[in-house]
Amino acid sequence: MKLSTAVKPISYLKAHASELIRDITTTRQALVVTHNGEAKVVVQDIRSYEQMQETLALLKILTRSKQNIRRGKSKSIEAAFDSLDKRIAAFKNEKV
Repeated sequence: MKLSTAVKPISYLKAHASELIRDITTTRQALVVTHNGEAKVVVQDIRSYEQMQETLALLKILTRSKQNIRRGKSKSIEAAFDSLDKRIAAFKNEKV
């Protein structure tokens, strides 16, 4: 995605808000809004924003996992499943 092709001044945003929202929602292309000739904000549709947030969350998980592996804070798949089995069994045995 090239943000340089979707740059508009804030005055254009004010005058064409409904049209821009419709276009951004349809094309899912972000819009860079400038103020006094300087890029200030990016406007994007909610689905793209949510997708980006999910992607960032997954990247954080991957980064933390990689750090834990480097620190030796990991266990085998067998040990992980054994631990899960024990937790599930304990949960089933709890009285509500």
